Amino acid sequence: MHDFFKSKRVLVTGACGTVGKELTRQLLENYGVRELIGIDNNESELFFLEQEFSNSGNARFFLGDIRDFNKLLTKFKQMDVVFHTAAYKHVILCERSPFEAVQTNILGVNNIIAAARATGVERLIFTSSDKAVNPTSVMGTSKLMGERLITAAHSNLRDNGTIYAATRFGNVLGSRGSVIPIFREQIRKGGPVTLTDPEMTRFIMSIREAVRLVIDSAIIAKGGEVFVTKMPVIKIKDLAEVMIEELAERYGHRPQDIPIEIIGFKPGEKIYEELMSHEEIRRTTELKNYFAVLPAFRSLYCSTVYKYEDTISETIDQPYNSANEMPLSQDELKTFIHRNNLLEEDIERYYTPEDRYWPNSSYEKSSNPTHR
Repeated sequence: MHDFFKSKRVLVTGACGTVGKELTRQLLENYGVRELIGIDNNESELFFLEQEFSNSGNARFFLGDIRDFNKLLTKFKQMDVVFHTAAYKHVILCERSPFEAVQTNILGVNNIIAAARATGVERLIFTSSDKAVNPTSVMGTSKLMGERLITAAHSNLRDNGTIYAATRFGNVLGSRGSVIPIFREQIRKGGPVTLTDPEMTRFIMSIREAVRLVIDSAIIAKGGEVFVTKMPVIKIKDLAEVMIEELAERYGHRPQDIPIEIIGFKPGEKIYEELMSHEEIRRTTELKNYFAVLPAFRSLYCSTVYKYEDTISETIDQPYNSANEMPLSQDELKTFIHRNNLLEEDIERYYTPEDRYWPNSSYEKSSNPTHR
């Protein structure tokens, strides 16, 4: 699979986000892409990202917003694969500002699709969320609409146009705004560690694994699918207790002195996570690492054959949600956390003068001036 990207020009939207940054890193370091373009509207983070990958002569980073269709048209030219990760993702903030969520998470996706179609992009992969399944929040609803737009784009495909597909996964532990950094800071201060409900369950995975599977899905996609990543399940209460046990003494506290406080649900929050609905199981194929949810509406103009090399079953018995899966034991959870270094503090890399560089001759000598 690694050879697939060797000749590809790849663009990542939301390159400064948790998923976008790891995508950038893996595509450059592990997959040897021909060229990588990263765009983001976060000026400061984009500056640091450019410094971090300054030794990659085939990487370029640009300010841009997915609400700006003309900007997308410019940057999508000559691109082979687009990974669309830019989005508003915080449930509470989207509840407070729903129109902003619509502008970015729905209309922005529409812009991405239109730009890909207009510039002849080979493959467009949209990163979605478990919250798109039976959504109870603005964010989840906007992500569901993003998936529907991707499927609709495929259904209107003529001949050998762009392959559109989506990937759907749950909590990426350790990402910005996720529960691990929050719990760690609460433990540092001596508690309390706050839980919404002791019975709450969640799908989890590491950022590296999540991104690797997103990349793989771009290779196997036929068009119109939503790939649901298989993941382990945990109880959030178990995570809190494991983190207290592992971190309390590091910050000068005794584990037994750090209380857990139940604070109740946030608006739009579920007690369990759903990655596949009842309606979707009748059109789902199980693969080794995924479930491939096939589109309800097939292409109007051409036939797509949905056959995959690692198919396990074409019959699914029950929806894929965290209430139906056996959660990891606390010992298994500890192993998962340590294997993925999830208890280490995030240390932002600030570059010393000798690390800094300015785009100059390496850009001027670029054989592809289109993206300057």
